[in-house]
Amino acid sequence: MKNKCTYIFLAFFQIIMLKNGFCQLCNLRFKLRAEHLRHRWFQTNADVVKESRTKFNVNIQSTAETRYHLTTVAADTRLNYKKTADSSYIVKNTIKGEYTPAKPLRPVKGKSSENPVKRFVDWTEVRVSGGKGGDGRISFLSVYLVEFAGPDGADGGHGAHVIFTADSRKKDLSHLKFEIKGENGRAGRNKDMHGADAKHRIVPVPVGTIVRNLEGEMVCDLSKEGCMFIAAKGGAGGKGNASFRTSVNQAPKISEVGADGEVYVYTLELRIMADIGLIGFPNAGKSTLLQAISRARPKVAAYPFTTLNPHIGMVMYDDLDQLAVADLPGLVPGASKNKGLGHAFLRHVERCRLLLYVIDLSATNPLDQLRDLQYELEEYSPGLSLRPSAVVANKIDLLQSKDTLDLLKTCDMEVIPISGKTGLGLTQLLTRVREVHDTTLLIQEEAEEDF
Repeated sequence: MKNKCTYIFLAFFQIIMLKNGFCQLCNLRFKLRAEHLRHRWFQTNADVVKESRTKFNVNIQSTAETRYHLTTVAADTRLNYKKTADSSYIVKNTIKGEYTPAKPLRPVKGKSSENPVKRFVDWTEVRVSGGKGGDGRISFLSVYLVEFAGPDGADGGHGAHVIFTADSRKKDLSHLKFEIKGENGRAGRNKDMHGADAKHRIVPVPVGTIVRNLEGEMVCDLSKEGCMFIAAKGGAGGKGNASFRTSVNQAPKISEVGADGEVYVYTLELRIMADIGLIGFPNAGKSTLLQAISRARPKVAAYPFTTLNPHIGMVMYDDLDQLAVADLPGLVPGASKNKGLGHAFLRHVERCRLLLYVIDLSATNPLDQLRDLQYELEEYSPGLSLRPSAVVANKIDLLQSKDTLDLLKTCDMEVIPISGKTGLGLTQLLTRVREVHDTTLLIQEEAEEDF
């Protein structure tokens, strides 16, 4: 029995040993297989990385070549744009006969009939008021087991200032209301909690806005972007009773009321309203001309004084430049003496760089119309009629316009015949206007440099 048990034990032990050896053999096989796969994976990734680096280097080289090409094109574009936009280059080459003036671009897209006509405002009167300061507080501190803790009334906050700032994003003064007020400061509270100061009110106005007082004196000229003018200061905040505590008076029962802000009335006007101003008598065709050369939609009717406020239209050119053209209200004889709304109408003329006298060729006396217009301008402001100008002979499509045009050409000014209704001669007019405008800018720049 003993030998039998020994044989069984030995057999069982051999089975166990064979099993362990087989497991070790399998583990060795698996390790070899894993090592082989790991080697293949690293080799494959190395090839992929190498190929990716090659493609990346090619892309970098291609990107560098593209950037160099774009930089060269941009440099050429800036050079060409600078040559086109520089007025001195334009005028000098115009004298030599090498410069070709920019061509105007006629609007192709249809005009909307739903949007209302917006009014252009170049002069307005405003009343500005600074914010009132907050009142001081009368209060005494209440603390447990402290009989005389003392005053703790705080001061009031300061009122807000009203500040005009020049902003190039604003083009006219139509966004301003007559009454402009700053916020009031907060009142003081107990426990020495001072009232908050009001935030200053910043009012944006177009660059080149002139501020005048009621006496007509210029108090500020916002000629550059970001210039500021404090139109009305806010009131100071009142003191609380804690500020009046002294060694003699330990419990003051007095406080101050916040001061009122300043109140002023100003007139704001634009130094330059438009590059070109259309001047003429009523029904001369100024509004029709503005409609023909821009996307503006001024009112057009057969009766006089249909235009009571100026309308601005933008004329685009193929060199990405644009000129602002203003349709001014019609003048009448005696406007310089404030007949009708003479001064209100003539005020717009001062804010235009170039003047175009629009003459109606259907009238029998075109020269008298031109002389009357020049006389009214000179009487209103000496030297106003001497600004760069030209004569626009409108309604050339009429049958009787030929004789009238020959008579008008006897004046000492350049006469450009057009028809605002049919579009005849508009391209020549806009091209010539651009040349005169660029020449005028050059002369002004040279004069400023000499000054």
